[in-house]
Amino acid sequence: MVKEYLDVLEVWYKQRKQTITAFSGGIDSSLVLYLSHYFLGDQAIGCISASASLKQRDLDLAIDFCQKYGIKLEIIRTDELSDENYLQNPANRCYFCKNHLYVALNSLKETYPEHTLLNGTNTDDLGDYRPGLQAANEHSIESPFVDCGLNKQAVREIAKYLGLAHWDKPASPCLSSRVPYGDSISTQKLKQIEAAEAILNQHGFADVRVRHFGTEARVEVPPEEVAQLRAVFLIVSEEIKQVGFTLCTIDQEGLVSGKLNRALHE
Repeated sequence: MVKEYLDVLEVWYKQRKQTITAFSGGIDSSLVLYLSHYFLGDQAIGCISASASLKQRDLDLAIDFCQKYGIKLEIIRTDELSDENYLQNPANRCYFCKNHLYVALNSLKETYPEHTLLNGTNTDDLGDYRPGLQAANEHSIESPFVDCGLNKQAVREIAKYLGLAHWDKPASPCLSSRVPYGDSISTQKLKQIEAAEAILNQHGFADVRVRHFGTEARVEVPPEEVAQLRAVFLIVSEEIKQVGFTLCTIDQEGLVSGKLNRALHE
C-alpha cells in the first residue's frame, strides 16, 4: 500500500518544478519536505519560523532534519506576537498566526518566484476546527496529502517505510493552543508552557500538554500514563511550580488533542 501512496505522490510532485514547504518539525510537514527533496532534489526548500509559539526543541529537530538529508532551510521570524488579533486569542487565533506565516512564505517568492508553496495538512485535519486552513486557501498554499487523499495514519506509514527517525513523533501543536480561548497570549505564558512540558519530557512523558489556566498548570498525558504520572506527581508538580505556576493539577481524563476546542461547541 505504501508503494501505491508513493506512486500517487510522485505524480503529484512531478507536476511541480520547485517547492517551498511550511515546515514545523512535525511529522506531516517533515514528510512533505522530505518527499519534495526526494522527488525534486535541490529544487525543494523548507521554511520554518523561529517564533515564540514554536518549541526550541522542535526548531532544533527541524534544523537537524534538514542537515541530515541535505535539504535547504530558510529560517524566518514571523511577528504574530505583535498582532493584537493574535494576542487576544479569539477562536480563530490560528488564522492570524498562519496568515503571518503564509505572508512571509509568499515574500520568499520574490527570491524563488517559480516555487509552489506547500503545507503538511492531511485529510484528518479537515474534520477538526482549523481556521488556519482558511489562511492557507487565501494564500494559495497547496497540500499534497489532501490532494492525494492521505490521512495521518498513511503519513506515518510512509514515513516509517522511508526510515524517517521521528515517524512516530507525537503531535506538537503551537504552544498558544494550550491557552484557553479569550485568555490573552504572551511570551511569558508561552515560555512557562514550554518549560513545564520540558519537565514532563525529562520525567519520561513524551506526549504531553500543559494547559495554561492563569496560575494553574493543568497537565495532560495519555490516559494509560495517568497512573504513572500520579506516582511521581509530587516531584513533578513542585518543579512545574518553579517556572511560574502556583497550582499544578492532573487532567484525569488524559490527553485529548484539541480539547480546548470543546468550549467552542459549548
